[in-house]
Order: sequence, then C-alpha cells, then structure tokens
Amino acid sequence: MRRAIELAARGLGHTSPNPVVGCVILDAHGVVAGEGWHRKAGGPHAEIHALRAAGERARGGTALVTLEPCNHTGRTGPCAQALIDAGVARVVYAVPDPNPAATGGATTLRAAGVDVEGGLLVDEAAAGNEAWLTSVLRRRPFVLWKYAATLDGRSAAADGTSRWITSPQSRADVHRLRAEADAVIIGSGTARADDPQLAARLLDAEVTQPLRVVVDSSATAVKPGARVLDGTAPTLIAVAEDADATHLEALATVVRLPRAAGGRGLDVTALLGALYDRGVRSVLLEGGPTLAGSFLAARAVDKVVGYLAPALLGAGPAALGDAGISTIARALRLDVTDTERLGPDLRITATPALHEEN
Repeated sequence: MRRAIELAARGLGHTSPNPVVGCVILDAHGVVAGEGWHRKAGGPHAEIHALRAAGERARGGTALVTLEPCNHTGRTGPCAQALIDAGVARVVYAVPDPNPAATGGATTLRAAGVDVEGGLLVDEAAAGNEAWLTSVLRRRPFVLWKYAATLDGRSAAADGTSRWITSPQSRADVHRLRAEADAVIIGSGTARADDPQLAARLLDAEVTQPLRVVVDSSATAVKPGARVLDGTAPTLIAVAEDADATHLEALATVVRLPRAAGGRGLDVTALLGALYDRGVRSVLLEGGPTLAGSFLAARAVDKVVGYLAPALLGAGPAALGDAGISTIARALRLDVTDTERLGPDLRITATPALHEEN
C-alpha cells in the first residue's frame, strides 16, 4: 500500500477534478504483477493501468488501491467492474470514496465474491489526497496559504522591497506547490508591487499550469502587458459586482463577485464557490498580508506552508494582515505536521488544530 501511495503522488497537479490514486496488483503468489496511477483527468484510472501491466497474472491475485475503486461510469468505466472482469480475488483499499457519484465499489466487489478490506494506511493515503477529499467534503477548493518571511515575521522591508527574502531552494519549492495546485491566487497589492507571472516552472517534470487568479476588487491593478496576462497559463480576474471592468474583458476571463461585509475586498466564500464551479479543487494562496488575512478571517485556510529566512528586518509589512482576531483566546491554533531545511531557510507546514475546525 505504501508503494501505491507513492505511485498516487505522481499524479499530483494532473488529475483534477479527479483524485490522485495509485494501485499495485499482486499475483496469486503475492508477487508484484503490475503497477499504475491515475495520470490525468479523463484518462484510465490507476486500477486500469495496473491491470493492463499485470495481464493474466491478475487472475486470483490482490489489488491494493489508495482509494475505494469507483462504481460509476463517467469519462471512463467503473474500476470495480474492471477488477471483477480481471478475476482479482481480493481488493484492499485505504480510503473509502466519499463522492456520492462514485461510491459503492466495495459493495459491488463483495457482491461478485471478491474479498474486500478497507482502511489500510488510511491516514497516509488521505494525506496524499487531502485536496480532493477536502473539496468533496466541503464543496469548495482546498486552500494552502504559502508565505515567505524573515524570522521576525516581515514579508518585505520598510521600503517595500521583498526580493529575495528566501533562498533559491525555497523559491524552487514554491514552484512545486504551484505545479500541484489547480489555481494560484494573489491580490491587487501583490499584482501592483511585484507584477508576478505565477507560472509553475519545474526542471525535471511535466507541468500542468495552474489557473492564475487575481483578486482585484476595484479592477485597477491589472494593466495591459502585465506578466500574469502573458499567455503562459489561463488567467481569471475577480472584481466586485459594482466595479467597471469592461477594459479587462479583452485581456482575461472576468468574474464579478459580491464585496465582503464592510466593503473591503471580495467575499472569500463567493470567490471559492466561483472557482469550484470552474473545476478548481485546490488553491495556492500566494497573496500578500491583506488577502491572507481575509481568507483566515473566513476560516478558509486548510494548510499553511511558511518559508522562514534567517534574517531580521525590524520594520516593514507583516506576513499576515488583519484576520479578525482581536484577542489571544481567538488565535487560530495550528498543528505543525512537518519541518524541513531548504538551503539556509526553514520550511514549516501546519494545519488548523482539530478543535479549531469544529
């Protein structure tokens, strides 16, 4: 199953709006006969790739799959039936499928006389599929907030300069996060200050470029010639319903959304809903402190990745703006799930503590 989880990870950034899935087929003697993973949306699922590799050796064997085999016909046929037709005797899966349209594979397999077991390494497999699982359960995209800061929490110097706070190793890791996300979001402040391209660049892997999203409520930050309009990847500009955005319609896709309560920025829930309706299941939030604060105030951040550089500034903007937290008792507590050195920097990964989600 751990091998299946490793295989599933190869699909990150390529399968949306479908999950990443890995599969290993053992023959009747317990020897690996075939492996596969879901490579792209609309293509064969992991089980099909593994069954093709195994051929007749699958008959009487065991299939280990990171997600319960699907039970519906979409752009591809049901994997549960494919396993039955191949003569697999036993199926072991990690995570039950929460998608109402696809669940029931285990029931179909058992009805055909296949021995079925679920829950093996469920936490490890779920972690690898966290974006898709979150999107299914919450009906909105999974949101990962990434930020870079000095040890004293500054995202830029007092004069506004911010290139480069972190090391080349950290910046390369950000491109990995972009490549795994369906969309990258920035706000108007970042668009004006940095003119970022927001494309994913990886030297050793094929990349499916994420949708580039600029939250520009007043429709004034994105100008002709901006790097985010360079054609490298699709671009969406989110503006307020009452903003004059006619000048943007020839430059990129424009979506009009309600303003947030109080009139500052756009409604985060509406923004995520609009992205979900466009097939976005995972978001990398790269905006500045104001946009990050609005997402945290809406309790719409599922994971935080902070890149901390061993430097001090003493002045300048903080990495996080107003998040609607006025007292220590309301602090959003996080569980640190990973720490790693990237060159001179420290990368910290954390998720909201379980009691914060309840």
